[in-house]
Amino acid sequence: MADWKKVAIATILADGKIDEAEVKALRRELWADGKIDRNEVKFLIELRNTAQKKAKARNEEDFAGFTRMFYKANEENVLKDGKISANEARWLREMLFADGKIDADEWVFLQSINKKATAKHADFDALYKECETKVNKPAKAKK
Repeated sequence: MADWKKVAIATILADGKIDEAEVKALRRELWADGKIDRNEVKFLIELRNTAQKKAKARNEEDFAGFTRMFYKANEENVLKDGKISANEARWLREMLFADGKIDADEWVFLQSINKKATAKHADFDALYKECETKVNKPAKAKK
């Protein structure tokens, strides 16, 4: 039996990018029940990682519409109860550090959920501080 996620990713990225029509279709299907669950977010993460690799290989930018939807899905999923638990902090760490760095979009996302959360586990506070030092760390000049 075919893995539907792999088929969907291959189909969406057949032309090497995620366009507005594909974002609309993803939004319609993933939020069909009015919410987004962890498995749907995991799918978006896999799609994003694959899209980023293809974009990098072609020296292209990601589609901003997909990026906005991606972070909206993550925010809604993490903050579904308004709180960030230890498990959610651990999951965020894995997602954010998957490539070993914190980019500008990831930092904006983290700041947003930090402000909107009604309660945060200490593990999230530690993650936030760590990300803050990584994103604001100036690059060292090569000699």
